[in-house]
Amino acid sequence: MLLKASQRGGAKQLANHLLRGKENEHVEVYDVRGSTSDNPHVIFQEMYALSKGTECRQFMFSVSMNPPLDADAPPEYFENALASIEKEMGLENQPRIVVFHEKEGRRHAHCVWSRIDLLEVKAINLPFYKNKLNEISKQLYLKHGWELPKGYIDRQYSDPTNFSLEEWQQAKRAKEDAKILKRLFAQTWQASDNKQSYAQALKEYGFTLARGDRRGYVAIDYKGEVYSLSRWAGVKTKQLKERLGDPENLPSVDEAKTNIAQKVTQVLDGHLQQVRNHWQAKLKPLRRVVRTMRNQHDTERKRLQEEQKKRWEHEEKLRIQRLPKGIKGLWHRVTGKYQKVRALNEKDTRRAIERDQAEKQELITRQLKERQKLQKKLQGLRYERNEAMLSLRLDIGQYLDMQGKENPSLTDKLSEKLKNQDRDNPDFDREI
Repeated sequence: MLLKASQRGGAKQLANHLLRGKENEHVEVYDVRGSTSDNPHVIFQEMYALSKGTECRQFMFSVSMNPPLDADAPPEYFENALASIEKEMGLENQPRIVVFHEKEGRRHAHCVWSRIDLLEVKAINLPFYKNKLNEISKQLYLKHGWELPKGYIDRQYSDPTNFSLEEWQQAKRAKEDAKILKRLFAQTWQASDNKQSYAQALKEYGFTLARGDRRGYVAIDYKGEVYSLSRWAGVKTKQLKERLGDPENLPSVDEAKTNIAQKVTQVLDGHLQQVRNHWQAKLKPLRRVVRTMRNQHDTERKRLQEEQKKRWEHEEKLRIQRLPKGIKGLWHRVTGKYQKVRALNEKDTRRAIERDQAEKQELITRQLKERQKLQKKLQGLRYERNEAMLSLRLDIGQYLDMQGKENPSLTDKLSEKLKNQDRDNPDFDREI
């Protein structure tokens, strides 16, 4: 059954909706927990009062449960759904109310829970609740044998030539679900009446109808996996032949794989360029940071060098002034004071050199730490960029294998194209 949910406040508005008899032919308060009243207005006011001890404004969690229009769904089906929702969301034993609505021969239910945990005196967090409900809904369809809505079949089972980069990456991360696959093949078979309509139905989910090695009928997904239709669709070979005709009229597995690979490789080539453009844009501000830091550090070093030069000239002048000239100087030499002053100057000179070197090294050390801190961030981004690029290049390599071509390498045409692009647009690695 379809599950739609929201975290919300608005107690009066929600209570009015649940009790709205004009829009529904029958309204039944089916179950109440955590309250002595069966009136939604009273129950929601109690939930609101519980929330006053917290800062939570969306103190209710509301879920609508809608089975397929022609499905026979007894109360037990709804109770099983509620149990799954409560377990997944951490809402077991929370106050709740369940209300059934009937209209035009269709029955659905609403359940509203209080999100306030009385022991912790805080709202129960419900992260990713839409994704979790989506998975529960899918499992309910499979459990009760209902036909899955097209939107509930995983996005990985789609025409890959229409994938965006994000959808391609999501499909790669997704794991194959045998139950979903069997239902997909069964639904496409039931919805078609000839070879053309069946092939088109499969194509919408990213499969190509083909001839198996043993003259059987198979479907091939965009990854090159081969599925026997007699097994996965649960249809006998005789029925397949009656509807699809002679398998000799279908492309072979190798022909189908080559055709798939050619189309997907073009798509991936576009994704590869999209990744490059994305990282070029993302790293552009960091290039400016690197250049700014480099210029700043260079300015600081030149300033220190200039300051040290001026100080050296001043100190050197003072050292020279310590050595008298003329008769006084001659007298200093005779008395031995000249050698002492000269030794003092040499000592001061060595200290000045060591001091200047220490100051320079202190500045370099500080600048290196600043640059290393920035470099850690750059390395993380560079790793992400390289991983994204490598993943797509490996994907392209697999599809080239499907076409009987060599895996892309540094000498491959694709890599040559990428290297030429690098020459025209120097990438982040080369610049920093």
